[in-house]
Amino acid sequence: MASAPSLFIDNEHLSIATDLYQITMMAGYWALQPDRQATFELFARRLPANRGCLIIAGIEQAIHYLTNLKFAEEDIAFLKKQPALANTNEKFFDYLRNFTFSADVFAVPEGTPIFPDEPIVRVTGSIIEAQLVESYLLSVINAQTLIASKAARIVEAANGKPVFEFGLRRAHGPQAAIYACRAAYIAGFAGTSNVLAAKLLNVPVVGTMAHAWVMASEGEEEALHEFRKLYPQATLLIDTYNTENGAALACRTGEKLSGVRIDSGDLYQSSINVRQILDEAGQATTKIHASGDLNEVLIADLEKIRAAFDFYAVGTELMVSKDSPSLNIVYKLVSVTDNNGRWHPVAKKSFGKRTIGGAKQVHRKLDASGRFSGDIISLDDENIAESRKLLQQIISNGKLCQKLPSLDEIRQYCAKSRQELGSEFFITGADYPKYSVELSPHLKNLQNQVLEAI
Repeated sequence: MASAPSLFIDNEHLSIATDLYQITMMAGYWALQPDRQATFELFARRLPANRGCLIIAGIEQAIHYLTNLKFAEEDIAFLKKQPALANTNEKFFDYLRNFTFSADVFAVPEGTPIFPDEPIVRVTGSIIEAQLVESYLLSVINAQTLIASKAARIVEAANGKPVFEFGLRRAHGPQAAIYACRAAYIAGFAGTSNVLAAKLLNVPVVGTMAHAWVMASEGEEEALHEFRKLYPQATLLIDTYNTENGAALACRTGEKLSGVRIDSGDLYQSSINVRQILDEAGQATTKIHASGDLNEVLIADLEKIRAAFDFYAVGTELMVSKDSPSLNIVYKLVSVTDNNGRWHPVAKKSFGKRTIGGAKQVHRKLDASGRFSGDIISLDDENIAESRKLLQQIISNGKLCQKLPSLDEIRQYCAKSRQELGSEFFITGADYPKYSVELSPHLKNLQNQVLEAI
């Protein structure tokens, strides 16, 4: 009996990790206008509810995709069988056999706070290949940006206390869990419970114990004692039956108890009671961990009323960004060549989905104190004095053209960028300040011309 496919995407099959209409449009461009060049931009139409900005993540995985694109013979054979491609010239499939990505790609650095309409990724090259990459780029950048943006709020709510990612079991599959771990770490999480993610990403891995260990034992005291005998530095789970009693039993397992975890009940009152029990038992250095359906709102409330927690662990609410589980990041054509090779800006005019034509750059301005003071979206070739250009070239003619930062470097950059933007953009339960994003005069004029011509 043949084994079932693994459903994991390897480099050999990256090119067909896309929507069918991308392939049919490729075939159409190849047949009618194979030499046409185009620029596409990936951007957010709007911010989701309860977000002051987005934290961009997933660029590294996008680069891996773009620099490893090829069509395997078995995938070409599969495409040839599809009714939508039944009338396609055989030479198009020869084109796919020799396909390599050869476009230029600009992107904002991972960890950058970004706002609506600001280009995140810009792809310029053959319209055939620039069209192909839409679906995958959106998938990988939407997913990680969603989690990084949520994670930044949780980190802010924790008020400097470490937060760990415990969400593997609630993720939309094990691959999604690895992406989420990476995005959360970029935004400031301290580590993960996910062993594979920790290995692949070289981030700290942590864990405590399950209620099952206690329930499978003769008694709670024996369970805690035996677990600590096996793992002297373990954090013990104390709320299987009664949290305060569990804390007292944990204190009997020996001196210098590393930590205890509370996963249910009145977290505030339990933390105060447990802290008192630990201190009176000579366990003043023991750390108290909180878990159990936590999110940024609950953590902020616990911090506001001075709960006695030292660490937080967040799973479900982070993994699925429960309060706002999707983003409206899109990938749109902004400029294209005509039959004479001349570039023309293009834009959508449809209600609620209007786009800004022309290849663009984002300039970020800083005030005297080093804080971000506003952004200007301009034409790509404009220079704006005393500003940072956010879009940087990362691929030239299909090849990586700069060294990628390490995950820790991205994390440090993100922390610095969040500080430069200001914590008020991540605070829960607040009206976010208005961040200035303007179009340059030249871009405004061009946009008016493009829309009038449609």
